[in-house]
Amino acid sequence: MQDTAAYCPRNPESTILYSVVARNLETFLARQQERDRAVPAFVDEEFRSFLRCGVKEFGFLRLRCEACGKDRLLPFSCKNRGYCPACCGRRMADTAAYLVDRVIPAVPVRQWVFSLPYALRYRVAFDAALLGEVLGILIESVFRFLKQRSRGNGIPKSKCGAVAFVQRFGSALNLNPHAHVLVFDGVYAAADVEHPVFYPERSPDKKDVVAVAERVAVRVAALLEKRDGAAELDPEAPAMSSIYGASITGTQAAGPDAGRRVQTAGELQSEGYSEERFENGSSRCAMVSGFSVHAGVSIRADDRQGLERLCKYVSRPPIAADRLAQLPDGRLIYRLKTPWRNGATHVIFEPLEFMARLAALVPAPRVNLIHYFGVLGPAAKWRAAIVPAPIENESGSEACGCDGERNAKKGRRRNYSWSLLMARVFEFDVLKCPDCNGRLKILAAIHPPIHTRKILECLGLPSRAPPISRAVSESLF
Repeated sequence: MQDTAAYCPRNPESTILYSVVARNLETFLARQQERDRAVPAFVDEEFRSFLRCGVKEFGFLRLRCEACGKDRLLPFSCKNRGYCPACCGRRMADTAAYLVDRVIPAVPVRQWVFSLPYALRYRVAFDAALLGEVLGILIESVFRFLKQRSRGNGIPKSKCGAVAFVQRFGSALNLNPHAHVLVFDGVYAAADVEHPVFYPERSPDKKDVVAVAERVAVRVAALLEKRDGAAELDPEAPAMSSIYGASITGTQAAGPDAGRRVQTAGELQSEGYSEERFENGSSRCAMVSGFSVHAGVSIRADDRQGLERLCKYVSRPPIAADRLAQLPDGRLIYRLKTPWRNGATHVIFEPLEFMARLAALVPAPRVNLIHYFGVLGPAAKWRAAIVPAPIENESGSEACGCDGERNAKKGRRRNYSWSLLMARVFEFDVLKCPDCNGRLKILAAIHPPIHTRKILECLGLPSRAPPISRAVSESLF
């Protein structure tokens, strides 16, 4: 672990993202209300809890060094799934560590990426049941391909395994529901009394990927026809329909230029909204009826670090804070991960349009974004025999999550502690005192508002969170 660099707690109030949300939240909510398009309660709460995340006034853990008595305050987090970079980042690291250590065995893994037609993206963004059915078709199509190949190799009864991640975002902070599926690059098989054995398969070629894409397109079309073309929309759909539609199509849902296309920078051509880069001639890629399938990334069985990096990629946060900047006129500019086909390198948002983009990224409550299939399913018969063996002392009794020591005594914990994740990802020992190298221990969890303010004032720290700006009338624009 690093000894030369000291851990520096984050300061969310100083970030561009925090300041934009604090200045524009009430105005955005008021404008939506005026248009009879008030945002759902879960979206409202996502914004407000983000403004409390990491701010000491709203609660913190108080830690103290046992040797020198130095105090450290660890603010509470919002733990949201929408766009908070800190909480989504922690969830990313925790999920990747959990999958590598406790779920995915030492077998080759291939990433299958499925993108949906634009019209279907709008429907699955609202309809969690439809999303689940479409995801089931994607998985079944890949499993069918693997099982057919295994039968040709003399393995008649085989089983597959996969972990599917639903991402709701594109590189331009647009709403783009699609799936990243980590599939075992082979099958498991066993006689009734034998331990399941893994049989690797050769990599799929372009013809195989095209066959999978064609089957997906045919089966999804049949599914939609069976539903008689009527989307089973969420009750919140009327409120979010304009925001979702604009985010998917690349137009503006709010602000003075509502209805126009989002402005870009660095473009070579002025026409066309072209986020996706698809090369039909590429190996292991196919496009059929708007369904894009990529299967070009694979990880060797012995490359556990590579697998963890891939797990982080497919579960990453929607916003990269280092790619967000603010122009002198107050507009937000976001750098694309890769240039678009028209040469654009950045997208530019008015503050209210940026707020609409954030609102569209918030998933509805109780909608799962990670799914397990085949031998990794929760009730799979072979799961216990396939997943990695437990790691001794992995629970970590020094966890900074209030429950660390208590949960460690119960055995394996689902979530990694804050201190273990920081050590794993950044190689920081956050419980090491920067003054005397002693150990920091939790004294208490301090809850707002009276007690937090008294302690912060006693320590000479700011005791008030930055104010949230009042709503601005639309007539002033």
